[in-house]
Amino acid sequence: MQSDFETIVRTHQEKVRNTCFRFVKNQQDADDLAQEVFMQVYESLDHFRNDAELSSWIYRIAANKSIDFLRKRKRKKRFAQLVSIFGFAEEQEEITVSSDGDPHQNLEDTQRTQVLQQALERLPVNQKKAIVLSKYEGFSNQEIADIMQVSLSAVESLIHRAKKNLKNMLFNYYEKQI
Repeated sequence: MQSDFETIVRTHQEKVRNTCFRFVKNQQDADDLAQEVFMQVYESLDHFRNDAELSSWIYRIAANKSIDFLRKRKRKKRFAQLVSIFGFAEEQEEITVSSDGDPHQNLEDTQRTQVLQQALERLPVNQKKAIVLSKYEGFSNQEIADIMQVSLSAVESLIHRAKKNLKNMLFNYYEKQI
């Protein structure tokens, strides 16, 4: 059992960390989440029913843990905003820009990335899961269907709607900027 679990971790560790990172955008949080994923896998492995591929089950846990983490963080931010309204100072986040290359280009790239990330955050949860697993993680639509436990056509629809929503959000944002 122990050597089987070690093999599972070795096989899926990097992909799980990358999947978590694509959702949470912080390496330390992604590492912590990946560790939680494998703890849950270890605790639940004897309950795995082989209804789906083991990898799909693991990545479903990773995506769900990442989404739960983001929900908790969003609640904490809302609470922090309330605290700041009543006179307590919030910590300021330092923004750093890479010193490589053209500073103006680096700033534009950073801004574009932030705009896209904000648009992704505004997508419904299932659309965000589908688009992140597809475009960032490179899973096939069938693999995404297995991970999300939905039909292939549902995944195709989620990705289509996510692209359409992102296109509209980004078009509206950049139209206002001009």
